Amino acid sequence: MQITDKVALIVEDGIGFVTIDNPPVNALGQSVREGILGGIKAAEVDDSVEIVILIAEGRTFPAGADITEFGKPPMPPALPDVCQVVEDCSKPVIAALHGTALGGGFEIALSAHYRVALATAKIGLPEVNLGLLPGASGTQRMPRITGAGPALDLMLSGKPISAKAAMEMGVIDEVVEGDLKAAAIAYARRLIRAGFGVRKTSERVEGFDNVTNYQTAVDTRRARLKQVAKGQMSPFRIVDCVEAARKLPFAEGMVMERAAFMECLASDQSKGMIHAFFSERQTAKIPEMKVAKPRSLDNLAVIGGGTMGAGIAVAMMDAGMSVVMIERDQESLERGRANVEKVYDRNVAKGRISEAGKASIMQRFTGSVDYGDLADVDLVIEAVFEEIEVKKAVFAQLDGAMKPGAILATNTSYLNIDDLAATISRPEDVIGLHFFSPANIMKLLEIVVPAQVSDDVVVTAFELARRLRKIPVRAGVCDGFIGNRILANYKRAADYMMEDGASPYEIDAAMRDFGYPMGPFQVSDLAGGDIGWATRKRKAASRDPNERYVEIADRICENGWFGQKTQRGYYIYENGARVGQEDPEVLAIIDAERAKKGITPRVFSVEEIQQRYLAAMVNEACNVLAEGIALRPLDVDVTLLYGYGFPRWRGGPMKWADMQGLDVILGRIKDYAKQDAQFWQASKLLEKLVAEGRTFDDLNKGK
Repeated sequence: MQITDKVALIVEDGIGFVTIDNPPVNALGQSVREGILGGIKAAEVDDSVEIVILIAEGRTFPAGADITEFGKPPMPPALPDVCQVVEDCSKPVIAALHGTALGGGFEIALSAHYRVALATAKIGLPEVNLGLLPGASGTQRMPRITGAGPALDLMLSGKPISAKAAMEMGVIDEVVEGDLKAAAIAYARRLIRAGFGVRKTSERVEGFDNVTNYQTAVDTRRARLKQVAKGQMSPFRIVDCVEAARKLPFAEGMVMERAAFMECLASDQSKGMIHAFFSERQTAKIPEMKVAKPRSLDNLAVIGGGTMGAGIAVAMMDAGMSVVMIERDQESLERGRANVEKVYDRNVAKGRISEAGKASIMQRFTGSVDYGDLADVDLVIEAVFEEIEVKKAVFAQLDGAMKPGAILATNTSYLNIDDLAATISRPEDVIGLHFFSPANIMKLLEIVVPAQVSDDVVVTAFELARRLRKIPVRAGVCDGFIGNRILANYKRAADYMMEDGASPYEIDAAMRDFGYPMGPFQVSDLAGGDIGWATRKRKAASRDPNERYVEIADRICENGWFGQKTQRGYYIYENGARVGQEDPEVLAIIDAERAKKGITPRVFSVEEIQQRYLAAMVNEACNVLAEGIALRPLDVDVTLLYGYGFPRWRGGPMKWADMQGLDVILGRIKDYAKQDAQFWQASKLLEKLVAEGRTFDDLNKGK
């Protein structure tokens, strides 16, 4: 019996199979929800059906909501109603899980009376990643089985767990191998023979048995959130709802859960996180994809075994790829190999891999001091010192050593790739691959597209990003590309505020309060003050003489205080501490610089610090867009989210600006310009959007 176009009821020998078929991930769109509800009701009134199995075709049990319905008016039946119909069925219902049973898919499974899963299946409640909470009974049903701790850990992390781990929690009754349908039938037959009937999850209480442990789990996680999720809504609402699961009758707990879900759904935080979710999937959609296909990526190489080169090599090896590392001499090569092994040694120490696993991975690593060993390489990434003449020398050797059609990539953070490409005979094969440190951990990869590069080279770079499980963003050539160019501008705004009266510690605290994990001066200490110092010296000759220049960072660097690596920068890092302490001598340097320039310091509120910092960020991002350095506002958002710590729950600077109102942002910039017209020059694009009543989201949609 076909219930809807996505769901059928098939009766075989006393078993009613409610079968979902909505590829690719059996998302819980309206037709699927209606079909499950109708299928359960039809099975219930069919006298030939003794027991019901809820199962899905294709690669997975429902993997969550239908994202195409986001932002649209809700259509009945609502998922909580579907879950209740499943649980209220008078005949036993078994959910048979495979693939990834996530979000609403797992909530439907929790509403069934029994659950079996393939050993390869994963379950999860990832709604927190969208600024939401499980809104179809997850916060009420799961803790009735597991207690508060396991339920909260699953919901607050947003990460899926294995079927085996879920069975240990009690939410999976049996883990099976092989043919899921056959295993589910066998399980159903055993239930029938044993006389097991309906077992409503809403009536289970084993998770409530130890009241003290339950409340302790709630309290400890709430306290932890106050440290790591300050300002966020959905994590705290999740804890509130799980706490209510024990304190309130099920029906009242469901009312509370639904109200909390709707509150989160209406919030700017959820809008921001949903925007981030869609945006990170959009960045790989580039013009070159329409006209070209990727080149071969069978053989890869890295030039340089320092922190970045080693990290890139590890990223490749983690993706199952082999890599050749080239260094200038044997001693440097041994250091490079040691840098690679250090990463895997840490993983062994933490129990993430075994010694045998490390040995197997290291078989994919080859070291050499001979550029001749690159003759068969398809793509090489240069990761040597950030100095144009050094990189030109490397590229000259690569040009002579590599086969025709091989791709020559540079990992530069700032330098002009067009200038670098012009020094060799094959500029069409040159591209920028700006990894972020540590390269094996950070998800962002800026793919920098120089003027003469071939379309298929660009497409190949995006294919490499896919294989490395990176989030790629297409960038044009300019000093700093997307991220570092914008960073330079909002860091100048922070420097100006520091010189005008706000301490670096106040500025850092204000940006942490906004949601950043670290403030700009903490980041400088982490990256190394000498790096920024070298950039400033490189650009000194071309600096506009009318530009305001803050010398505080230079004074700090002249003392040899480069941040964490020297145990002193803006902060003091005693005994190698990762968290620094405020430094009175830095404050004295700042006071001296103010006095030298005749600046009378003034007080900045937290709100003003945040507004100036973000206005500078958004304004420069507009310039980046206007010049075509970034394709769309969403590319800026993804860059700042994944490379620079912008709080995900705010969606990125462009989404945040849309929610503030672009007219509000423009008004602030014009106010600041009254004090400093040189720096605060409103972007023509921002002025145009405000005049036309358009938003950055309109640009994302091509409007």
